[in-house]
Amino acid sequence: MESDPQAVALLRRFRKLEESRQMWETHWQEIADYMRPRKADITKSRAAGQKRTELIFDGTAIHAAEMLAASLHGMLTNMATPWFTLRFTSDELNEDDVAKEWLEMTEQVMYQAFQRSNFQEQVHELYDDLVCFGTAVMLIEKDDDQDFRFSTRHISEVFISEDQHGRVDTVYRKFKMTARAALLQFGEENTTDRIKQVDKREPYEPVEIVHVVLPRGDRDVNKKDQRNKPWASIYLDPDESQILQSSGYDEFPYVAPRWLKSSTDEGGFGHSPAMSALPDTKMVSKFSEITIRAAQKQIDPPLMVPDDGFMLPIRTVPGGLNFYRSGTRDRVEPLNIGANNPLGLQMEEQRRQAIRSAFYVDQLILSQNQTMTATEVIQRTEEKMRLLGPVLGRLQAEYLQPLINRCYNILLRDKKLPPAPDFMSGIDIDIEYVSPIAKAQRSGDIQMIVRMLEMMQPLSALDPTIMDWIDMDGLAKHAIKVLGIPASIMRGADEVELARQERAAAQQAQEEQMMMMQMAESAGKAAPAMQAMNDMAEGAPLPEGAEVIPGPGAA
Repeated sequence: MESDPQAVALLRRFRKLEESRQMWETHWQEIADYMRPRKADITKSRAAGQKRTELIFDGTAIHAAEMLAASLHGMLTNMATPWFTLRFTSDELNEDDVAKEWLEMTEQVMYQAFQRSNFQEQVHELYDDLVCFGTAVMLIEKDDDQDFRFSTRHISEVFISEDQHGRVDTVYRKFKMTARAALLQFGEENTTDRIKQVDKREPYEPVEIVHVVLPRGDRDVNKKDQRNKPWASIYLDPDESQILQSSGYDEFPYVAPRWLKSSTDEGGFGHSPAMSALPDTKMVSKFSEITIRAAQKQIDPPLMVPDDGFMLPIRTVPGGLNFYRSGTRDRVEPLNIGANNPLGLQMEEQRRQAIRSAFYVDQLILSQNQTMTATEVIQRTEEKMRLLGPVLGRLQAEYLQPLINRCYNILLRDKKLPPAPDFMSGIDIDIEYVSPIAKAQRSGDIQMIVRMLEMMQPLSALDPTIMDWIDMDGLAKHAIKVLGIPASIMRGADEVELARQERAAAQQAQEEQMMMMQMAESAGKAAPAMQAMNDMAEGAPLPEGAEVIPGPGAA
């Protein structure tokens, strides 16, 4: 079978990406050997179940990396608390209660879809790769049963390339699948002769496949079929240079966040905290190995035995009997090696602390020995979360935003989102992050507002007009936005205005009622005097004990 020209061109680019990635592979293998032995299959080939911890004598780096990955999961995408909200680009719609409630219903549908899917287990693997290798790659595909299907790919099988803006837009993935699975996925008519022969010989023998996702330039934008979608998806047989399947995606199906990225590095891969901690990790592992050997020599020291004073063998077991020549003073004595264990332990602890600092452990966990009030704990926690601000910015751009966009569009195309009101057609929607770490970035605004109010309160006792500087409506809107209060428990601007009008009308009615009551009361008190004056005018006698008060000018 002749080679396909398109497959040859794609594989030529793949070989180039393989060459540019070689400089990273040795580094990744060393990190995996010391910090992630379960993923130490990058340049080495190990059998399943084979021992992988032969180089590890201290687990500080392993536990610190696990802690940082778990903390990122809890602070960025914890499903127990909201970690993103949707808002309109139009400020007018953001004040409309109907529009805000539609956004909240959309958010609920998306959260339910995330919970039904395998997002939780796969996203933890993403954070694990990000912390150790500096680059993580997750594939997001549509699933008929669970809406989404997530798959975090091993760093050893992905090859990436960036666009002119530094964003990953091309992913080659080299992986293995059984010949039987390849026939089922691609169809016998599309499978190469090599895979068919392997299937006849041994259906469960793995064969190598290359999957390519990249922008499609030669497409007809007026057509909506698989071969004219913005992103091309092509499966290749690298040995036969043939295309097994060609389709497409409406959005880039991968998210490929990097922890830190240098503009001069080739290959588009990132740097990680594990790379910074690797020298200390190797050093503390070597220290631990030496300290263990020194402790063994102290606990079970070498013995000094006279060359002709004892009958061999020497028995060092409890209750063992050793015979020596009568009349001699020869004894079996331990060899004093003069080991200084405290020095070795002190040096180990220094390296361990450096490892914990590289993985932000001292920023993520409060010290057990400090006695702090609840307010101090909140402030310390917010300060520590703000230290991860630079990392958060890159993760929002390369991970959270494309992830949410991809999932939103999948639900939108499947018509699983609530129908939007007519007045919202053509309105753009923004993503706002409300995870604990994102809120900590904005918590300084609330603290400054509280301090301002605390300062102005005593001043208002001297001059009440000073509070006129504060726009209470603006203050409430800003606090609601920063704290991420759900729209279902807040009123919209129109409802607030209606409530104020009703309150003003009720207050006015109450004032009118009180005025009428006062007028009636005054009229009731004036009635006897008016009756007396009428009686005087008619000449009727005054009631007993009544007096007539002469008016002005009376004689």
